[in-house]
Amino acid sequence: MNKTYTIKTTTDPIDHTIYLPMSTKEYGFIHTVSFGTLLLPCEINYSDELDQSILLSQELANQLMLPNEGKTHLLIHEGILNLGPLIGIFTAGFTESNLRPIGERSLFFAKFLSLDQSLGLFTFVFGAHHINWEEGIIEGFTYGKNGWEQGIFPFPNVVYDRLPNRRIENHQALKLVKKRLIDEYSIPWYNPGFFNKWSIHQLLIHDTQAAKYLPATFRTPSISKMEEMLASYQNIYLKPINGSLGLGVYQLMYSREDNHYYSRYRDENEINRLRKYPSIEHFLKVSFKDKLLSNYLAQQGIKLIRLDGKAIDFRVHTNKDEHGVWKVTALAAKVAGKGSVTTHLNYGGVVKTLEEIYDDPMERVKAFHDLTEAAIILSMSIDNNLEGFIGEIGFDLGIDTNGQIWMFEANSKPGRSIFCHPELKDADLLSRKSSLEYGLFLSMKSIFTPEKLIYEER
Repeated sequence: MNKTYTIKTTTDPIDHTIYLPMSTKEYGFIHTVSFGTLLLPCEINYSDELDQSILLSQELANQLMLPNEGKTHLLIHEGILNLGPLIGIFTAGFTESNLRPIGERSLFFAKFLSLDQSLGLFTFVFGAHHINWEEGIIEGFTYGKNGWEQGIFPFPNVVYDRLPNRRIENHQALKLVKKRLIDEYSIPWYNPGFFNKWSIHQLLIHDTQAAKYLPATFRTPSISKMEEMLASYQNIYLKPINGSLGLGVYQLMYSREDNHYYSRYRDENEINRLRKYPSIEHFLKVSFKDKLLSNYLAQQGIKLIRLDGKAIDFRVHTNKDEHGVWKVTALAAKVAGKGSVTTHLNYGGVVKTLEEIYDDPMERVKAFHDLTEAAIILSMSIDNNLEGFIGEIGFDLGIDTNGQIWMFEANSKPGRSIFCHPELKDADLLSRKSSLEYGLFLSMKSIFTPEKLIYEER
């Protein structure tokens, strides 16, 4: 029943009657129609004249808060005709602007919302302040051929979490919204939280398949531990446990020639710096005067493959599809900027395709295979060991000079900066479609096998 049907409305006073194609009669007696979590009684008639469409009165469409036109799935179970499904995208940072209601991220959300009808879905974006708990409605935003429009919706079948950062995610009021929608309305909530680097490392280190991709990593490293790691690996990275976008990262190196330490980092003026220190104590005194090592972890430096002398790592996006199966939706290289501690684009990094990195087709195929295999193994391991519904992950992976794959970071809400590359437009589209298709998958599970969904959420 993954076929989609066009919705048609009529002004004829046909009360709560819905006309369906004759081919759907096999699904049995239907007494209720649902859109999102809203349920209304209905009568069903079947028509030979309808094939790829359904017909209902404008009055009933209004009561369901159903758009007057569009495509829908027909999910029929236990006498209930579920239309949609309806996916709510939850975020924060709304403005008063009708042209850019979510500020600088309006284009990001518009790209998601404009895809829904190609999949037979309805989507809207909303914040905590848009919910009317007493009426059971949400005044959310849609994006279509007329641009941004605000409308009234029932509570959705599922919620896709796109909160922008950890600080907002930890706001108590937003936590209560999530808890209430899950507990009181049994609405599946996917991509629920930002990853903690140390927690992810601890989770993966106990999985023999995944552990082979992990660099040696230690939390709250002591000076002696940093000395020991530098002796073994020549250089190490100090990373904030809850950091993102490469902020606050230091590369620490030791030179035997002059018996000094060197640190590469990005300063508060967003300038890449290289500094020399006589000791680690001095480095910490200068660079960590307003930071706590307890909020950091030390990670083994890896001798990465290079392009024109610049280090390369890879961003690999994985998504669950409409069947709940992990797949790689995007893969691109990131070449570090001059003097940069990371490959992030805002640090001067450049996105390149595998074709631009590897001239040899055999090397290119091997890199693609190894990176894809690692990303799927890591995705499944994280998914199997974390609570909640995870629908997408962005990995920063590296390949060392011996061909070994390493995982540097896993992001539950991956950025989309790599898609600025013109050759990655198809990957951009595929990853966005997959995020919504996973919402369809969860909606179907919540309708047909809700008991399994509760078990999987643990």
